[in-house]
Amino acid sequence: VLCYDEILYSRISNMLLEQDLYVLLNLAVNPQRRWTFSSLSQDLLISPSQLHLGLNRANLSGLYHLDDRRVVKSSLEEFVIHGVRYAFPAEKGPIIRGMPTSFAAPPLKMQLVLAGDTSIPVWDDAEGTAVGYSIKPLHSHAPKVCWRDHAFYEILALVDAIREGRARERKLAAEEIHKRLGKSR
Repeated sequence: VLCYDEILYSRISNMLLEQDLYVLLNLAVNPQRRWTFSSLSQDLLISPSQLHLGLNRANLSGLYHLDDRRVVKSSLEEFVIHGVRYAFPAEKGPIIRGMPTSFAAPPLKMQLVLAGDTSIPVWDDAEGTAVGYSIKPLHSHAPKVCWRDHAFYEILALVDAIREGRARERKLAAEEIHKRLGKSR
């Protein structure tokens, strides 16, 4: 017989984490990639054990099929557009130097006209080119990985627009996310 603490731990340990979404989004925007746990963990700067646990949690959440190693893009799109801002809200932090994200990064940056005094969201990154208020990315190594994977950078920035943006930015981000995840289901 399981006690209450064991049941609670079981449920909590099966809950999707931010890093799990980070992995799923990378796999979704790079569907042609052939990967092993070792190679993907090196690419995403996440341990193989955390990668394995995360994909198991994603499988339980209906966002990933373990058997055929496939992201369920329709479910991922639905979660990102309608649930991510509640599950993983972004909080504005102090002004720092970093890598632009959300509405300040491609592709939304090209669609919006910002006033000159608009403060922009950035991920903390020593190699960053912008100054703005900090947003914690889904995974601490996201900036390093995004310097070499433009498609991944764009999808993470769009997710940040959903996580922290106003209604207009969220609507534009949802349209762009649908273009990337809704095409091939």
